Amino acid sequence: MLEKKNRLTLYIFIALILGVILGYILNVSYINTYNDGISAATQKIAVAEKKLPTLDSASTAYKQLTTEISEAQKSKSENDKLREKKLELFTVLSDIFLRLIKMIVAPLVLTTLVVGVAKLGDIKSVGRIGGKTLLWFLSASLLSLLLGMILVNIFRPGEAMNLPLPDTHASTGIQKAALSFKDFIAHIFPKSVIEAMASNEILQIVVFALFFGVATAAIGEQGKIVIKLFDAVAHVILKVTGYVMKFAPFAVFGAMTAIIAKQGLGILSTYALFIIEFYGGLLFLWLLLTLIGSTILKKRAFDLIGRIKEPILLAFSTSSSEAAYPKTMEQLERFGCKNKIVSFVLPLGYSFNLDGSMMYMTFASLFIAQSYDIHLSIGQQVTMLLVLMLTSKGIAGVPRASLVVIAGTLATFNIPEAGLALLLGIDPLLDMGRSATNVVGNSIATAVVSKWEGELGEPIDDSVEIERVAI
Repeated sequence: MLEKKNRLTLYIFIALILGVILGYILNVSYINTYNDGISAATQKIAVAEKKLPTLDSASTAYKQLTTEISEAQKSKSENDKLREKKLELFTVLSDIFLRLIKMIVAPLVLTTLVVGVAKLGDIKSVGRIGGKTLLWFLSASLLSLLLGMILVNIFRPGEAMNLPLPDTHASTGIQKAALSFKDFIAHIFPKSVIEAMASNEILQIVVFALFFGVATAAIGEQGKIVIKLFDAVAHVILKVTGYVMKFAPFAVFGAMTAIIAKQGLGILSTYALFIIEFYGGLLFLWLLLTLIGSTILKKRAFDLIGRIKEPILLAFSTSSSEAAYPKTMEQLERFGCKNKIVSFVLPLGYSFNLDGSMMYMTFASLFIAQSYDIHLSIGQQVTMLLVLMLTSKGIAGVPRASLVVIAGTLATFNIPEAGLALLLGIDPLLDMGRSATNVVGNSIATAVVSKWEGELGEPIDDSVEIERVAI
């Protein structure tokens, strides 16, 4: 008989398959009219926009073309709204689950991190473990960015596109991430912890929790009362997490049905080369991270990957590493990582160590440059890598977050921002892979820091309740 944990994994996998099947049926029968309308309008807009630069802006032909573009955009928007309405039943399933997860994540990060920091004892311990954690995060991020740069230069998937430079006014509708040091600093430090929790700004919650945890440990006996309270609240939230996770298969089913119904299986063949190369790169990154982790964790590194298969599958299905946070935390503790280390390292990882997103940023940015035959020297590519290293910190673990950072970086290197349109259609499929990779990277990082600190114990059986003992 399957254990509870394995049953949930099986149900999620079944939901994934059923979602793909139903999505395909809906794509070819139920909403094909709207898909055809969107496709026709998109093609009409593309053809018209190519002709515009060759015409006099005062001519009748120019005005006629702009009218046609406007009408096509209106038709595209209307068909898109009708399609969304038809798929509303399925998208609402994933929306409910992600909302419930977001409801849990902020208080879970705050309570567990405060308890974790307080258990570390003093500012020296926090600094020591924080230093080790950031050393791993920065190394893993650089590895991921560099791997993306190397692979896109080897495979050169963009060359097959061979596109002319687009109209400079063309827009993707994605707001660019402002490359400003002042904004970056403002994003790190909260002006209100309530506001940070309301908007799920994990990095700001982490900063507050670090101050609060250190101060709690510093006041001695009175601090122990606060720690017991936060520890109890964390237990309650983890219990709530168990209830929420029962809804995961329904969310996965809804998300996959909607994606395939909109994009169809054809999207896989249209960009097959890019998708295969990117996913091959992600698997290679998994292998590299696991092998590097195994130099510290030995054979247990491979056992860890087996233990986190459920969070990986959940992140993959929902395109959100944030959705897998509670389960990742639980599995790391069952792996043998002490709660105080998990509570400290894992939340930091969700702001500083999104390895899948890191690799995607260099891969996608250089793919777009190749598509427009824009040559970037090795020096420029390394500069881009360092810019992405800075601007990506604090990026949310939610769908499309990477695109925002890429949009800002493209402008910095005079690469047409409109090139992002090349990836918008397949971004949901790519986001699934990078979200799963983020879970792998953060899990290995937490286990490695636990080992460095001598806090990695023996695995806990799934039938045994995890104990979280406050000071």
